[in-house]
Amino acid sequence: MPGRTFDTALGLCTVAWEGREVTGFRLLGGDQASVPEGDVPAWVQPLIARVRQHLAGAPEDYTDLPFAFSRVSAFQGEVYRGALQVKAGQTLTYGGLARAIGQPVAAARAVGTALGQNPWPLLVPCHRFVGADGTLTGFSAPGGIKTKLRLLALEGAQLFAE
Repeated sequence: MPGRTFDTALGLCTVAWEGREVTGFRLLGGDQASVPEGDVPAWVQPLIARVRQHLAGAPEDYTDLPFAFSRVSAFQGEVYRGALQVKAGQTLTYGGLARAIGQPVAAARAVGTALGQNPWPLLVPCHRFVGADGTLTGFSAPGGIKTKLRLLALEGAQLFAE
């Protein structure tokens, strides 16, 4: 499966694709002075530019991307499609997302599990979800909750601590 690692203001990221679908994305963190661009399909190049813009402080919306939803379960696909509706600067509880996709609030744990397995963190904004009491919960990218908080701040989310 082809992919490309590239520099951003938040460190390295990797995007993977097959055919004309995005099959994976990772926030790798770390620093590297230069990553060769190499051969990247014309349709992937604007995605890399958009991610760089997003992580430099100009949030992007990725609802238009051709995600390879066929590679995840039907429930995960529902969760990821629902997550895409939560825009930069907003947060929602896991139970709120469960309700938004037509599931009972009791499905919040399953929603959280699905978001923890998200193959496209940042692009499918799993970082925008919080616990029922508003607390920040886990994040699978390097740096965990610290990275989640940084992404939310970068997107203009209003977070309040006690």
